[in-house]
Amino acid sequence: MEFLDLPALHRAAGVVRLPGSKSISNRTLLLAALAEGRTEIHDLLDSDDTQVMLSGLSSLGVKIEPLGLNSYAVHGVAGPFPVRQAELFLGNAGTAFRPLTAALALSGGTYTLSGVARMHERPIGDLVDGLRQIGVQVEYLQNDGYPPLKLSPSAISLSAPIKVRGDVSSQFLTALLMALPLTGQTAQIEVVGELISKPYIEITLNLMARFGVKVERSNWSHFTIPAGRYVSPGSIHVEGDASSASYFLAAGAIAGGPVRVEGVGSASIQGDVKFADALAAMGAQITYGDNWIEARGPLPLSPGPSPSGGEGGKLRAFDMDFNHIPDAAMTLAVAALFADGPCTLRNIASWRVKETDRIAAMAAELRKVGAEVEEGADYLKVTPPRTFIAYAAIETYDDHRMAMCLSLATLGGVPVRILDPKCVGKTFPEYFDAFARVAAPVIAIDGPSASGKGTVAARVAAQLGFHYLDSGALYRLTALAAENRGVSWDDEPAVAAVAAQLPAEFLGERILLAGVDVSEAIRTEHMGIGASKVAALPAVRTALLERQRAFLRFPGLVGDGRDMGSVVFPWAETKVFLTASAEVRAERRHKQLIAKGMSANIAVLLQDLQDRDARDSARSVGPLKQFDDAVLVDTTTLNIEQAVQAVLDAYASSTSGLQSGSN
Repeated sequence: MEFLDLPALHRAAGVVRLPGSKSISNRTLLLAALAEGRTEIHDLLDSDDTQVMLSGLSSLGVKIEPLGLNSYAVHGVAGPFPVRQAELFLGNAGTAFRPLTAALALSGGTYTLSGVARMHERPIGDLVDGLRQIGVQVEYLQNDGYPPLKLSPSAISLSAPIKVRGDVSSQFLTALLMALPLTGQTAQIEVVGELISKPYIEITLNLMARFGVKVERSNWSHFTIPAGRYVSPGSIHVEGDASSASYFLAAGAIAGGPVRVEGVGSASIQGDVKFADALAAMGAQITYGDNWIEARGPLPLSPGPSPSGGEGGKLRAFDMDFNHIPDAAMTLAVAALFADGPCTLRNIASWRVKETDRIAAMAAELRKVGAEVEEGADYLKVTPPRTFIAYAAIETYDDHRMAMCLSLATLGGVPVRILDPKCVGKTFPEYFDAFARVAAPVIAIDGPSASGKGTVAARVAAQLGFHYLDSGALYRLTALAAENRGVSWDDEPAVAAVAAQLPAEFLGERILLAGVDVSEAIRTEHMGIGASKVAALPAVRTALLERQRAFLRFPGLVGDGRDMGSVVFPWAETKVFLTASAEVRAERRHKQLIAKGMSANIAVLLQDLQDRDARDSARSVGPLKQFDDAVLVDTTTLNIEQAVQAVLDAYASSTSGLQSGSN
């Protein structure tokens, strides 16, 4: 089995742009397919579940054309699907299987629907019972109450309300709501018992209204679906996934923060944004914007490091009902590891009929990292570990949320192995890269030109097994690329445009520009001057910011550069200002040039370094300076090995302080 080893982590901070919501993506695809007209869908989630839906719709006669990254044009069929006979394999995609079952049942054809073994264990009887109430012919092909299914042409009668249990899965009600307009008649649904996951039904009703069908409801017990037809809204943008936001917001609450998620906020139509309210109840500091949410750890109750790994106080224990946010509540089961007492999650019976039995699975995996767990039919009680257990091998049960949730256990300061990490492809294929962007450790090294920061940074990275970012190389590459295109280094907009599309590759010690090895070409004094000039342009630094942050991956990163610890990674655990006297730096540069067979005058080199120091210190953007939270390492009397050890000592000191605060 494939696995991913995550390192011990101690803090989290940064910004994450969320992928599109799975719930909104697949609902929107289906509604667009059934609607009259062409719908452009932007920011669609790229995942296993959406690919299943796209493939299924295409096989049913829906024309779908890619428009670019995560954007599609769906040509609606204005009613039932034109293909009246098909066999569909829908994997383990519940958000595709359930609504397609209902839509196909009302399309007047013969269809077979199947999935992976786990999908055949996920109950669908309540949806089938609802369809049979209006005359749909449905046959169970293996076990009663479970897929696979066969649907046959049926005579539909809507003379009486459809009765649906509300306490099993909101996807059954969603499927019926979205499909019933295909009948061309007014339909009614009565919910028997308490309706769970109401926020997901709100998403459904909101999107149906966007496509021209407004459902009337009486409380949450009676729904009236008017006779009508879906009509394309023309264009629609998919919100970021609020359930996915939960992992990063929890990381910020557990390990200091701030962590900001972009793509959901106070204007979101997704109920899972209320996850942030649950974190606030635990004491986390939560801030909202229309399209973003930010989380920090609790305010400290007393001076000193946080028991939950950050700089604030410890999260508070809770006893709460999570009927309204069952998916996001899984993340709170892991956040409970960092609380100040036992935590109880109630009314989560729907966990047992998801991708796996999530109550049993969560209990088993939380115990592996040291928690005491009590499970019931519809609740989970988690007592935080006194000491986290290192090197736990986390089973993921082919369940994307198990993998993503349990990755947060690393914030207890222990390494964790995630088995079958690719299961996150169901909703968030790039999850572990995104998690690394806010949680992987960073050592940021700055210092004047010729201080040896590049050499030291590269050796520190090699010793720790971390990735290495030479930001100076990016600016040198930008200067070279601009010169190759005839762009003046003083032309800020033009140089920024070059930087934004920089065709650079880093292959070990080789650096390629548009496929050409320029490792030596960018190291000339001429390109050093060019790099200094273009790096002083604000638009260029902005253009390269996200490119630099993309280098942050597990197990960690060592980056050297002017604003590495102030702008690129202001949350870096370890910041080092590496320096030496100008005279010593000139001598080192002189030896390097002579060793390469190049002529050099030490007096000229000294004057050049002094001029560059003055220029770099005086510039308005990314000035050369030692920041208050940076450790000063003066290498005037140190050799390379001693300088490397000084940086390693600074890193050990910073992480040991965080480690002591997380136990």
